[in-house]
Amino acid sequence: MTADRKREAREKFLLGGIVVKAGLSMADRAFLLGGLLELARVVMGSPEHRRLRDIGVEAFKTPSPNGETACIKEMAEWH
Repeated sequence: MTADRKREAREKFLLGGIVVKAGLSMADRAFLLGGLLELARVVMGSPEHRRLRDIGVEAFKTPSPNGETACIKEMAEWH
């Protein structure tokens, strides 16, 4: 596996962890995509962007409902 493929696989793994952390692992894929497309429209640095980011920062500080803690620190630091 090339370095680029490993990096891409790791990125997908971390994104999947974020979906699980948000409690959306059983959500409909179209719903998730629609939500992400709406989020993509939020202007970086806007009050709404800061508000949503603050919610995410706090969520990374709390344990997942199922007790999973794997990769939480890495996901919080990942860009």
